Amino acid sequence: MIEKFRLVVSEPGVQLLDIAVLLIRVIPLFLMWKNLGFSVFLGQEKQAVFQFSSSSVLLPMDIIKSPVKSVNIFGSQLKSWEIEQTHLRFLDAFKKTPTLRLKVLRESPGLTQEIIDNPQKSIGTTEKGSDTFKEMRHRFLSFKKDKYLENLKHYQTLAEVQAPKFMVIACADSRVCPSTILGFQPGEAFVVRNVANLVPPHENGPTETNAALEFSVNSLEVENILVVGHSCCGGIRALMSMQDEKNSSGSFIKSWVIVGKAAKLRTKAAVSNLDLDQQCRHCEKESINMSLLNLLTYPWIEDRVKKGTLSLHGGYYDFTDCTFEKWTLDCSRRTSKVHGEYSIKNREFWS
Repeated sequence: MIEKFRLVVSEPGVQLLDIAVLLIRVIPLFLMWKNLGFSVFLGQEKQAVFQFSSSSVLLPMDIIKSPVKSVNIFGSQLKSWEIEQTHLRFLDAFKKTPTLRLKVLRESPGLTQEIIDNPQKSIGTTEKGSDTFKEMRHRFLSFKKDKYLENLKHYQTLAEVQAPKFMVIACADSRVCPSTILGFQPGEAFVVRNVANLVPPHENGPTETNAALEFSVNSLEVENILVVGHSCCGGIRALMSMQDEKNSSGSFIKSWVIVGKAAKLRTKAAVSNLDLDQQCRHCEKESINMSLLNLLTYPWIEDRVKKGTLSLHGGYYDFTDCTFEKWTLDCSRRTSKVHGEYSIKNREFWS
């Protein structure tokens, strides 16, 4: 059974020496128990939890010897020289202690109280979160070992400068990662993702999408812009399901997907006799072409396209059968700028 001793220090600016003196006075009194838990809570938002186990509780003569290492409590560095000045030493019986474990928690007072009142619940929550990031940690370390270190020179070059050939505009949908689907490696594509992979026209004003476009085209000087749509797009379904387009100010989603209104109108004109699912599929592709046309409303994009230094491409990923369609906007055969009619070339189907 683990006994708990809680010391609450009301002053957030309490000095380290005060805590150290209290530690020396309190710890020996509780070493008679098989296990010992000691908690110190600093202020309302700063909490530090020290845990000791009698099977491995013996501490070294000095709390900290190394001048480089320091204890970090919520971003506050407790420098080793400050601790050494206290000349804290424990009984000789504790010299063999191999571990002193410091857990730092930065949580709200409410959560702190919940942890105290229900430690089992807090442990379960922590372990569940740890499992999630344990897998993420494993993936990162695998990337570092198998990718980064194996191509160290390449990654060191990327640390200095990037020169991607592609700017990719894709949907934020978790099933549609362009780097995974199309195999882009670090440094190959400058990517921005939003709901329904839409490109607003220049006159709509600043968004994160056209900010990324400006940087990739004017600074990175990419040679290709690829707009990637996909099957079963929730953003396009939201657009096609909207009944009152004028009353969209109360929803961030509606206010955003209305950018694709032209694609919706063209879809309704072409396939209004089909059911909603089929209309959505048609609109998913139509919205890609409308986004490609909207790209040409940006003067610095249109200028580069005319010069032949920038190409605009569309792509459609169907994850129901894992197929991909790719095409290129042929701006040289534009038939009507007013009605937004452009020809498509180099259409390919990958399956």
